[in-house]
Amino acid sequence: MQSMRYDAIVVGSGISGGWAAKELTEKGLRVLLLERGRNVEHVKDYVNATKAPWEYLHRGGRTYAMEQAYPVLKRDLLNEKNLAFWVNEKDSPYTEIKRFDWYRGYQVGGRSLTWGRQSYRWSDYDFEANAKEGIAIDWPIRYSDLAPWYDHVETHAGISGSRDGLPQLPDGQYLPPMPLNCGEELVAGSLKNAFGGKRHMIIGRTANATKPLEGRAPCQYRNACWLGCPYGAYFSTQSSTLPAAVKTGKLTLKPWSIVTEVLYDKDRKRATGVRVLDAVSEKTTDYAAKVIFICASTLNSTWLLMRSATDVWPDGLGSSSGELGHNLMDHHFRCGAEGTLPGLDDKYYYGRRPNGIYVPRYRNLFGDKRDYLRGFGYQGAASREGWTRAVKELGVGAEFKDEMSLPGPWKFGATAFGEMLPNHANQIGIDTQKKDKWGLPVLKIDCATGENERLMRKDMINDMAEMLEQAGAKSIKTFDTGSYPGMAIHEMGTARMGRDPKTSVLNSHNQVWDAPNVFVTDGSCMVSTACQNPSLTYMALTARAVDFAVNELNRRNL
Repeated sequence: MQSMRYDAIVVGSGISGGWAAKELTEKGLRVLLLERGRNVEHVKDYVNATKAPWEYLHRGGRTYAMEQAYPVLKRDLLNEKNLAFWVNEKDSPYTEIKRFDWYRGYQVGGRSLTWGRQSYRWSDYDFEANAKEGIAIDWPIRYSDLAPWYDHVETHAGISGSRDGLPQLPDGQYLPPMPLNCGEELVAGSLKNAFGGKRHMIIGRTANATKPLEGRAPCQYRNACWLGCPYGAYFSTQSSTLPAAVKTGKLTLKPWSIVTEVLYDKDRKRATGVRVLDAVSEKTTDYAAKVIFICASTLNSTWLLMRSATDVWPDGLGSSSGELGHNLMDHHFRCGAEGTLPGLDDKYYYGRRPNGIYVPRYRNLFGDKRDYLRGFGYQGAASREGWTRAVKELGVGAEFKDEMSLPGPWKFGATAFGEMLPNHANQIGIDTQKKDKWGLPVLKIDCATGENERLMRKDMINDMAEMLEQAGAKSIKTFDTGSYPGMAIHEMGTARMGRDPKTSVLNSHNQVWDAPNVFVTDGSCMVSTACQNPSLTYMALTARAVDFAVNELNRRNL
């Protein structure tokens, strides 16, 4: 069935898709925003956001039945409280050639409802690394290309943070920072004159508003962001970009719309629209548009490209370089150190701050040279143990109960997030033998970390132990609980940007080389991972690409 024509179509409503919809509508385009999952209305559908633990049937935990229904989610994130924000794994399976923990959120807002909100700029140390080290291909942009767009998205999204003057972690347009607590101040202070002054501990830069923004209240320090925020205090599609797009009167939102193909005119060498399968009625509709933004999340965007224009390119739209589906990456983490901080037992902290500390990268920078490439940053926090320590102490009696009603000792712990190098062999493809609920072939994923990551993890573990020792911590313990690709939920690559259509899928403005009116601005486009959380960079790339696309439309180049 053929439907009406739009100026632009956006596929996916998560962080990138929400930004594309906002920017396109605010520039005057009539936009169709397509989401494969259900609608989630702001505030109304955050059904567990204000529940107390005793209001959950299973006290917020997990059951055997849940584990059977969610075999991937049970590896880490499975719980009763926000189960509705994660994909139904029986309806939407995938194939793991090697273990890959793919955590998906199929609803309006996508994973913007559940993300960790850490928001860091990249620097030219990141954009130039591939070229300087001869790894993969060079990024086609530099920090100066993205800096004004970082400004733009930070201002609207509401990023709180401190300006620290660190070249490897550029400062931005920030709301007032959340404070470090006394335990974190102790550790941070101990680093100022240690390790050559190269290790810095700052408060995390987070997409939690610390001042009121339009339609949004400041953070209430509930640390329940992952349930949806009824105050709109953290950035999500629902709290931020969707209201802005709706305000223009130019947005049409269609949930339950699975885009199965980008329609391509091989004579004009342009996309003409998309084909959509209604997830409820299973009817198919074609929608036409002048420009298409694919923001379905890293792996799903590439799945869509692989299914499109196969009469021209058997491996899909954007595959002429041979790179579509390759160079899959993620951060590796879950290793570091923890310890007890003495001398602070008369102190506590305010509320439940939904943020922690950040130690920016310092390895292989400023004259440091290791036996591996790139580096890592740390995320963690200091806090006091609570009553749950009673479980392991197994005490009895009134005196024990009284003791457990008081705060326990101060602890500090941090895990490192390390960069993963791009590797052509880390790839995805379409598994034609396995189908989802709607009869569509699923993805197969073949991805693993390598020797560089293995070597890096030694420092990721030991360096934090060194810092805690410097701070005077006691009972220091290192840990490495293992990290598989996908676990960090920072999957990147498979449709990388580049300078040459022979070695990349997209150009410097996120255009598909083979179809200039198709743009891909989610994690698929990334050429490397850096070690910082990537979502802020997706936002900036999306806003920049929209600006370029609209200018090209006005010049009649698309």
